[in-house]
Amino acid sequence: MAKSSADDEELRRACEAALESTKEKIMMTIRVAKSRGIWAKTGKLGRSHTAKPRVLAISSKAKGQRTKAFLHVLKYSAGGVLEPAKLYKLKHLSKVEVVTNDPSGCTFMLGFDNLRSQSVAPPQWTMRNVDDRNRVLLCILNICKDILGRLPKVVGIDVVEMALWAKDNTPAFTKQHTNLQDGPITAAVEEREMKVTVERELVSQAEEEDMEALLGTYVMGIGEAEAFSERLKREVQALEAANVHAILENEPLIDEVLQGLEAATSCVEDMDEWLGIFNLKLRHMREDIESIESRNNKLEMQSVNNKALIEELDKLLERLRIPSEYATSLTGGSFDEARMLQNIEACEWLTNALRGLEAPKLDPSYANMRAVKEKRSELDKLKTTFVRRASEFLRNYFTSLVDFMISDKSYFSQRGQLKRPDHADLRYKCRTYARLLQHLKSLDKNCLGPLRKAYCTSLNLLLRREAREFANELRASTKASRNPTVWLEGSMGSNQSVNSADTSTVSDAYSKMLTIFIPLLVDESSFFAHFMCFEVPALVPPGGLANGSKSAHDEDDANYDDLGIMDIDETENKAGKNTGELEALNESLHDLLDGIQEDFYAVVDWAYKIDPLRCISMHGITERYISGQKADAAGFVRILLDDLESRISMQFSRFVDEACHQIERNERNVRQLGVLSYIPRFATLATRMEQYIQGQSRDLVDQAYTKFVSTMFLTLDKIAKADPKYEDIMLLENYAAFQNSLYDLANMVPTLAKFYHEASESYEQARTRHINVIIIYQFERLFQFVKRIEDLMYTIPPEEIPFQLGLSKMDLRKVVKSSLSGVDKSISAMYKRLQKNLTSEELLPSLWDKCKKEFLDKYDSFAQLVAKIYPSETIPSVSEMRDLLASM
Repeated sequence: MAKSSADDEELRRACEAALESTKEKIMMTIRVAKSRGIWAKTGKLGRSHTAKPRVLAISSKAKGQRTKAFLHVLKYSAGGVLEPAKLYKLKHLSKVEVVTNDPSGCTFMLGFDNLRSQSVAPPQWTMRNVDDRNRVLLCILNICKDILGRLPKVVGIDVVEMALWAKDNTPAFTKQHTNLQDGPITAAVEEREMKVTVERELVSQAEEEDMEALLGTYVMGIGEAEAFSERLKREVQALEAANVHAILENEPLIDEVLQGLEAATSCVEDMDEWLGIFNLKLRHMREDIESIESRNNKLEMQSVNNKALIEELDKLLERLRIPSEYATSLTGGSFDEARMLQNIEACEWLTNALRGLEAPKLDPSYANMRAVKEKRSELDKLKTTFVRRASEFLRNYFTSLVDFMISDKSYFSQRGQLKRPDHADLRYKCRTYARLLQHLKSLDKNCLGPLRKAYCTSLNLLLRREAREFANELRASTKASRNPTVWLEGSMGSNQSVNSADTSTVSDAYSKMLTIFIPLLVDESSFFAHFMCFEVPALVPPGGLANGSKSAHDEDDANYDDLGIMDIDETENKAGKNTGELEALNESLHDLLDGIQEDFYAVVDWAYKIDPLRCISMHGITERYISGQKADAAGFVRILLDDLESRISMQFSRFVDEACHQIERNERNVRQLGVLSYIPRFATLATRMEQYIQGQSRDLVDQAYTKFVSTMFLTLDKIAKADPKYEDIMLLENYAAFQNSLYDLANMVPTLAKFYHEASESYEQARTRHINVIIIYQFERLFQFVKRIEDLMYTIPPEEIPFQLGLSKMDLRKVVKSSLSGVDKSISAMYKRLQKNLTSEELLPSLWDKCKKEFLDKYDSFAQLVAKIYPSETIPSVSEMRDLLASM
């Protein structure tokens, strides 16, 4: 016979590992197949579902003086490891039943009295063979008897057969485990003892004695069990036949019993008939009650629904109702300031009413209702009527407001009085209708286009009139002497000074024009953007300034109106920039401010005519204002400032071009000697230009310097080349004059420093050429002899040069005698020749020192050649020649 899984030590150890945390003692482990049965009409279980492998482990745990017994069901995990699946307490075991449907008799069920649902079929446990089944059941029964003191109900199995099986198999168990180690032997002994106990308990001592006495009456051994069983059956049948015979003898008694049974049956039938009638009536009553309850439920549900419908319709009617006071304001109310609060409330109601008839505030199921459609159409008509009336009123209001201000001359500058434009009252009146514009935008965005156009057209007339009157009075009230535009004209004497009257009032006037109008235009742009509901960021933050510095109007007008119109409806604020809105805003700002630039141009042209150099300071002032313009909505103001800067740069470039033409006209004059007139006058011009530089105008001035100096140097070269004989003298005198006149400015201005170094290099080149011409002219034969020697030294050795034609020692003596015999007179002649054509006497000492140095260098080279090639010849030494030059 195959080895039982109850003897599998590995299985026992796996179960002990799985139940280690419970600290329970394992008494038996065995493999089983779990299946689920179904209750049949007979009360028996039919087998269904697929069997699942499980392991049953019977354990006990001592707790104080009591011992508890458990039945563990373990299953295999995905990794093949045993893990607890179900736990049963054996104290609740009430029934042990062997399933009769299984012919093998290996399937049994365990009934527990604490299961939540007794209608659910308990699991069926199938063993491999009957021996395994008997092992498990005997173990469970022994534990129930020893530990719990009671036995569960046993169904479908003969306890006598189990006792006989336990008695027959106990030695086998003992023999089977005698060769195992200590652990398994202990378990086998325990198992044997349990089975013996079961045998003794299933057949009591008295029953055993009776059975032995009965067996003693028969002459047969204990091994003849089948013969003994057959004999007992025959005797039982004989006893049953005797019992039947005895019953038949008692027939009169039986007849009486039968009559009584018939009478009872008749009564029972009558009662059954009455019960049937009552049951039918009760069923009809129950059906009637159910029908009544159903109708009541429907009526109650209908009542609840009708009530909810009435409430919803009341809400819808309330939403669709148009208050008479709002209808009056929207269709024919006045737009006077006193009535604006009522108009705003009516607008808010109309806006909310229109939104209330749209998803998601209105249930989509209501959208197609005729009443809703009619009410929406009525509200749309109200909206169209109100938008048309409000737009027409605002267009007329803007025009009348500006016309009133234009007709009053006190608003503008007059003769002898500069008037700062003041739009505080204008904005205050417009602010009254700011919320109205917000609601018009929410009702119909398209209506804002004509309103913006009307506002821009009206206010443009006012702004242009203010700028024109202010600019005219500003020019008339500014007293300044006109400076000549001719600075570098060749016809003016070189020692004539250019008139340099103070013209600072001109640039002050331009600065005042910008100080007054640039913040005004920025504020107007900001006010317009907010007032006309453009969705753009804030232009000037609270307390911020348009040009980065404190403007004058902050001191003169403490109540200057900044307007916080962006806070009118905080729910509609948008932080992000809207490109389309910015484009529309800039187009409107162009309509608002277009034309005002002409008055700024007039001031710039006027300032240029008085003093062209004031373009420098005006350029710096404009740059400062440009750097202060950061707001997106002030785009037109930036364009205006850029145009002004371009206008100023153009005018200044015009002045620079005219000055360059004046320089170039020197070229057409008759032969000129000495320092040209524009050289010292340029230094005066540059000094004046440096005084006017402000802020970012350095680039403008440096560009002018570059063009001036380039033209001056080019013209100087052309004039000098007209007379080659005096070219170098002309160049060195003018370059020296340029350096002398611009020495201080070159130390401060990098651009002039660059041209200063360029003039210095040109001066050195011209001076060197002129001195070399003078030296060569006076000592021509001597230095030609030296040049011939130097040329031959490239082709022949030095010792062969004395044997060349014209370079012998005799030729050397002749050259030395002719050139150096009266060297003091030759040097004097050289000094006179240097002095002869020089018009700038202050240059003579430096030129003469340079001439002596160049002569000594040349003579030193000559002396070295003679010592190398003609070592036996003697000439005046270099030191003698130096002393001679020093004494003269």
